Amino acid sequence: MGDDAAAPAGGLSDVAEPAVEPIEPADEVDASDTETSDEATVQDEDASDEEATKEGDDTPVAAKPPMSPVRLALILGLVAVLALSGLVGWLGYRAHQAQAVKDQRGLFLQVGRQGAVNLTTIDFEHVDDDVKRILDSATGSFYDEFQQRAQPFAEVVKQVKSKSVGTVTEAGLEVTDAQQESKIPAEAEVLVAVTVNTSVAGQPEQAPRAWRMRIRVEQVDDGAKVSNVEFVP
Repeated sequence: MGDDAAAPAGGLSDVAEPAVEPIEPADEVDASDTETSDEATVQDEDASDEEATKEGDDTPVAAKPPMSPVRLALILGLVAVLALSGLVGWLGYRAHQAQAVKDQRGLFLQVGRQGAVNLTTIDFEHVDDDVKRILDSATGSFYDEFQQRAQPFAEVVKQVKSKSVGTVTEAGLEVTDAQQESKIPAEAEVLVAVTVNTSVAGQPEQAPRAWRMRIRVEQVDDGAKVSNVEFVP
């Protein structure tokens, strides 16, 4: 027993000491774990938001309710009324324009016929009135020319004591291609065929003579008048 207790002094130093590993502070470990946990939570929340957004985008939009039959009928009826009104207005305008062109041409034809009668119906007993009637229905260059010759012409008629009566046998408008359009014309050429019976005091009765005239008629403020006269074969 005594031998066992009295161990050599040097034997104690040779006994190996147990290895002790360093221990990290508890606070640093907990903080690192907390940061990692927070980052994972944020990433999970972002992923959840993205998935929710995608799911929201994929959600179908509710379809609009169909238009009621009454409202649809009202809209179609309104469109039909507007279209019909426009068509009626256009047709009315065209009809009015066509009638205006027809009336204007009729006026030109009437003035041309009357101008031919005025030029060929002269009586020495009231030649001044006949000359005045011709001037009243004339305009432009024809008016100027006839006014210069009116006095000498009246004197000759009075001297020979002649009477002439003109009768229109045919008359018509000369219409060019440009005048075929539905536009109100400002002038027109009138071809007139006239038969003239003339008598001179103291001379035998003369045979009727046939004349043809091209009479230009122009629109003026108070109607239409003769602006030129040509005798054609």
